[in-house]
Amino acid sequence: MTSPDADPDAAVRRAVETVFRMERARLIGGLARLVRDLDLAEELAQDALLAALADWPRTGIPARPGAWLTATAKRRAIDRFRHRRMRALKLAELGHAPEDDGAAQISAAEAAMDDDLGDETLGLIFTACHPLLSREARVALTLRLIGGLTTDEIARAFLAKEPAIAQRILRAKKALGAAGLAWEIPRGDDLKPRLASVLEVIYLIFNEGYAATSGEDLIRPALADEARRLGRILAAAMPGEAEIHGLCGLMDLQASRFAARLAEDGSPVPLTAQNRRLWDRTLIRRGLDALSRADASGGADGPYALQAALAACHARAGRAEDTDWPRIAGLYDRLAAVLPSPVVELNRAVAHGMAFGPGAGLALLAPLDGLAALAGYAPLQAAIGDMLARAGQPAEAHARFTRAASLAGNPRERDFLLARAAACAA
Repeated sequence: MTSPDADPDAAVRRAVETVFRMERARLIGGLARLVRDLDLAEELAQDALLAALADWPRTGIPARPGAWLTATAKRRAIDRFRHRRMRALKLAELGHAPEDDGAAQISAAEAAMDDDLGDETLGLIFTACHPLLSREARVALTLRLIGGLTTDEIARAFLAKEPAIAQRILRAKKALGAAGLAWEIPRGDDLKPRLASVLEVIYLIFNEGYAATSGEDLIRPALADEARRLGRILAAAMPGEAEIHGLCGLMDLQASRFAARLAEDGSPVPLTAQNRRLWDRTLIRRGLDALSRADASGGADGPYALQAALAACHARAGRAEDTDWPRIAGLYDRLAAVLPSPVVELNRAVAHGMAFGPGAGLALLAPLDGLAALAGYAPLQAAIGDMLARAGQPAEAHARFTRAASLAGNPRERDFLLARAAACAA
């Protein structure tokens, strides 16, 4: 039996697949801008992959494999436009000429053959994250087009049915096609709201990897890694945007704790109880560097930069008892001013409780306890339980932890909260 490494054709096929995986998003982005049709763009990119699999074992890997794939895909696009034009001309001879015979598309495609590849990937990211789509559709489409995940992989990542994800992606593509978008990075006043939407989608993907909202697994590192990769693409292309660096810093600092977040039995380990020797120092250094770039760009009070600064407080503390809780409480005060939300207020209350005692935390948690927005939110009940336990009220804490467990969507989290409730009853 021939080993794969001894088979030159197998080596070339692996090279083709590697190049395609690296170039896929940029290829589809450039094609989508050309043909204004996401399905057709994906089809043309796939055609280019098949052509490479057929040609490269015979002719060798080209010097610029990405450019080869792009040129091949664009030639296929021109072939399709020409075929469409010939059909239109034949219809014209029969007296059924359509208004558009495809001549303009052929000219545009031929002009694009020598274009600089430019910002195709970014244009694709901004289009997939367009605010006209629902949040769920933006996430699914981004993972499909830029991440290269299959529909089945996205469905498994979000514990959804594959047909539902397929329909979500299909509807999103139709909506984008009907909107007549330019498939480009927005400029001027249009950039900020669109960039905010892009960052929101990337952080949603990361958060689902960092703390899964449902399912058996508490974390999904592959999703978090993909979000960090998207962030790096944005940061490299738009180095002057402080919030991008803030988000990258936040994701790197949070990802640095992955190895310490779960106990051997899969249960969660609270931040204050984690073995900090397991934290990834390389990611911490990268996160702190990104945070410095956000500050240097004038973005110290941006929502993502502030959250990165909060994560940095924990990263800099060698032991849990060294954590600078007064600084964290102050950062949460600033974050609540620029990003007001019940969840930020909840975290702010916890920080004040850690900095100034459980009484201070309970005072800030009290008005949140009756909010409809947090009525089914397990972390609120867990936070109240924790403060009550620290204040020496175990019976009340037991009731809150039990309530939190009943609201938990993840069995590991539920077990952890029940264990805390049991500890209060002991």
